[in-house]
Amino acid sequence: MPRHNPALQRSQKTPMSRARRRLLIIGLIAVLAAFGWAMAIMVEPAFQRTIVMTSGADNGIYRGFADRYAPILKRAGIKLDIRDSSGSVQNYDRLRDPKSVYDIGFIQSGTTRPKETDNLQTIAAVSYEPIWVFYRGETTVDRLSQLRGKKISMGVSGSGLLNVAQSLLGYSGITSQNSTLLQMDAPAAYQGLESGQIDAAFFIGRPDADMQKTLLNSRLKLMSFAQADALVQKIPSLSKIILPRASASVAEDLPRTDVTLLAATALLVSKGPLHPALVYLLLDAARIVHGREDYFTPLGTFPNTNTDEFPISDESVRYFKSGQPFLYRTLPFWLASLIERRLLILVPFAALLIGLLQALPRLLEARMKKRLVVWYREIKALEDEVWSSSDPTRSQIAQWSEEIENIDANASRIRIPYRYFQDVYALKQAIGVVRDRIAHVAQRAKE
Repeated sequence: MPRHNPALQRSQKTPMSRARRRLLIIGLIAVLAAFGWAMAIMVEPAFQRTIVMTSGADNGIYRGFADRYAPILKRAGIKLDIRDSSGSVQNYDRLRDPKSVYDIGFIQSGTTRPKETDNLQTIAAVSYEPIWVFYRGETTVDRLSQLRGKKISMGVSGSGLLNVAQSLLGYSGITSQNSTLLQMDAPAAYQGLESGQIDAAFFIGRPDADMQKTLLNSRLKLMSFAQADALVQKIPSLSKIILPRASASVAEDLPRTDVTLLAATALLVSKGPLHPALVYLLLDAARIVHGREDYFTPLGTFPNTNTDEFPISDESVRYFKSGQPFLYRTLPFWLASLIERRLLILVPFAALLIGLLQALPRLLEARMKKRLVVWYREIKALEDEVWSSSDPTRSQIAQWSEEIENIDANASRIRIPYRYFQDVYALKQAIGVVRDRIAHVAQRAKE
């Protein structure tokens, strides 16, 4: 229909101005740009191909874990960028810094008191970290309070062991005022015990680690925590575990009794939410690395989500409840991730497309109806004028007649699908009614 039709004298609306049309176009472009920007934000994390990990000291337990994760992730096309640290405390400080480059890291339970503002998430608890206290002397030590007045190594600054050791000694009444408390790394502490420079030392690590093997096969004595239950109540981040007799050496029967130990828990933690695909990949790696049976836990105990140190990742909750999503169970990681990325874009557009397809018939029908409605409005306006004129002039009647014929001529030229022809003939009937009314008025005027 043309922008201006002479036959529409009463009901034709003013055409849209160029300024308004330009404003509508700019608004539509802005909406589409905002939608595209939102999609880009949603998809961007999926393209991450490098994960930066803060691990731990070189040759330490955390570095050992990280070195085993790396080849598993590499098979899926993900590079694990491992960076050493002084230990759990530094890992925590790195991850809670929003400006740092670190994505994940290992944090020992009890390292700190987490804050809501840290924005850290636990991917999984991955392993017990036994705490060992080795000492010299003939007297059997099974309570830390027996070490009062001794020279004691507690670990190094920045390590989770130092924090735990200080807490345990504090509950046992041992302070820097009544004992000599030293900060030494594991090799130095071992040498100090062997040489007699110190009396006792805290260590942390798995029984199969080189340092623990050396300690367990030495002449040094291993403390069994007689007060383990009470200490676990005082420090909930610790667990009570048992090292079975002869675990170190069956031939030498070392140790010669079951030993009660305390253990922290190693947590795999992320700085804020990671993309779900990466979380699932890390959980699979954790299950391979930590899922085997060991001295303290049966097969499959780790990894798990049995910790309240930091909020648990939603993907981790889903993983341990029902396993990986279907895509990641059935397809290679790169393909599943690719499909998921595409779905993030396609699903919203598909929903929009379905909505448009459902609305299209109604929009088409409304458009067809609109072609007729403008003529109905014109006819109604003309009819109202005819009815409201009690004594029309001949020229006015002639104008009405010309208008109704113009309307009829234009209605005959309306292009409309066949299924709407009944509406066209209804319009023709309305035109006929008004034409008859004008003819009646014209006849009455002649009389």
